[in-house]
Amino acid sequence: MSLPADSHVHSEFSWDTGGPGSAAAGTMEATCARAVRIGLPALFFTEHLDLEDAWFSDDEDFDEHEKHLLGADGIVAVPRFDVDGYLESVERCRAAFPELRIGTGLEFGQPHLRLAAARQQLDLGLFDRIIGSLHTLEHEGRRAEPNTLFRRLPPEEVLRRYLAEVPALVAGDEPFEVVTHLDYALRYWPEEEHGPVDPRRFEEEIRAAMRAIAGSGRALEMNTRRLWPWMPQWWSEEGGRAVSFGSDAHVPAALAHGFPEAAAMVESVGFRPGRDPRELWRR
Repeated sequence: MSLPADSHVHSEFSWDTGGPGSAAAGTMEATCARAVRIGLPALFFTEHLDLEDAWFSDDEDFDEHEKHLLGADGIVAVPRFDVDGYLESVERCRAAFPELRIGTGLEFGQPHLRLAAARQQLDLGLFDRIIGSLHTLEHEGRRAEPNTLFRRLPPEEVLRRYLAEVPALVAGDEPFEVVTHLDYALRYWPEEEHGPVDPRRFEEEIRAAMRAIAGSGRALEMNTRRLWPWMPQWWSEEGGRAVSFGSDAHVPAALAHGFPEAAAMVESVGFRPGRDPRELWRR
């Protein structure tokens, strides 16, 4: 089986790896080298674009290399994305790995709320693929990620609020073609306190979110950090016409993790690859 492109990859230019001046330096080049070794034909470096101005978090939600971004007041201050340095690094990797198709990209957090701020910082038209993500939810006049909110609200409420915001995420014409990690809140479900999560408890809400995404004409990412057999099945049943594959890799070793299994899952419900591995798979 030929592997599809990994459409969700991070390098040292994503702030949560530590940044280009950190120990993460060289991640982009090392990721490309791994792609060639494992036979991955293409990838997109979709670096984080997070423009929240009132995002609060708890100290335990940040790894050691990120804690300096968290202020004493609990507000997160994300550094500005170095778009020039990023594009220069992509061009160096394209020259060094001509057999690998390297696409530019962004993982745009909350694009339905931050489009104006993004356009003040950079030209979104420069990028080959933009994926839209929902990382934060409103809480008491500020925004926070699900892992932070699980300490403040009942877990069922957090998950349902997350899914209920997806229609707003895709209601406009913001320039992103893929919705990434629909299961983002499920990742952080407080299993130690509440036991394993059964997604079927939230099937109605998940399907409603999928219908909204499908109605917008966007694709749904099969995020391989965790493979859910119900994800492609429900997506196809709710009118989804296209999927992408994303490892969400922040280190080279995670590149294309689980891709053969994910490809088999989506093929089983009728999705097929295009001629170019960078294309979305469609029904």
